[in-house]
Amino acid sequence: MDLYAVVGNPIHHSKSPKIHGEFAVQTNEALEYSAIQAPLDGFNETVQSFFKNGGKGLNITVPFKEQAWKLSVELSERARLAGAVNTLYLNDKGEIVGENTDGVGLVRDLTLNHKVELKGKRILILGAGGAVRGVLLPLLEEQPESITIANRTVSKAEQLAELFTGHGVLKACGFTDLNESFDIIINGTSASLQGDLPPLPELIVTGSTVAYDMMYSPETTIFNGWAEKQGAAMRLDGLGMLVEQAAESFFIWRDVRVNTAPVLNAMRTFD
Repeated sequence: MDLYAVVGNPIHHSKSPKIHGEFAVQTNEALEYSAIQAPLDGFNETVQSFFKNGGKGLNITVPFKEQAWKLSVELSERARLAGAVNTLYLNDKGEIVGENTDGVGLVRDLTLNHKVELKGKRILILGAGGAVRGVLLPLLEEQPESITIANRTVSKAEQLAELFTGHGVLKACGFTDLNESFDIIINGTSASLQGDLPPLPELIVTGSTVAYDMMYSPETTIFNGWAEKQGAAMRLDGLGMLVEQAAESFFIWRDVRVNTAPVLNAMRTFD
């Protein structure tokens, strides 16, 4: 039985064991997936111990994604630019390889599950933190017309845009500087879960705008509620992204593609 796990602190709320359990049943893969709460000052030791004891792969969640990036001996291009790692495994030399599947999860949820075309579209991303940095390269690889990063502190948005220079058309501004509408608006701030919303002008939304909140909540997030009031055509939450990034990790580890639709349906009703 191959061993996998998710590492975080806290970890009791994680849906990953349930998701990967569903994947294993569907694909008939012999594996066991658990949740590990690492001490805040003991992440590296937790990871080393897991692999030393025969573990095959790890998912990494808050607050350890940057530490996982530093621990990785080898990084994929998307992980290198993301500055964070959410998937670990060992290469043929027994060295730790770091991957980031968050952006792929977001793109696959939008394009495959919801049939949202990204190529040639004007995309707005709210926030300039680690969550946004982690999804930028896969979004840019879809060849949108442009991506605008809006953030309360404009300099952070500008730094992020500069980091991805050469990968596509990137703009940076403050929330109140927004003066045009967008095809797709992605909320990458965590403020939505705290009931907070950036000061957004109504004109950024039209009747054809797709609103996507990277956060997931059983109730409608404040961002999606706002987007609905502005008449957005589609309002989506981050549960599909969560399932799809897990599916990408599963593929990296097992070289098996899962059918995510029934798993996503199961997670909607799983408490």
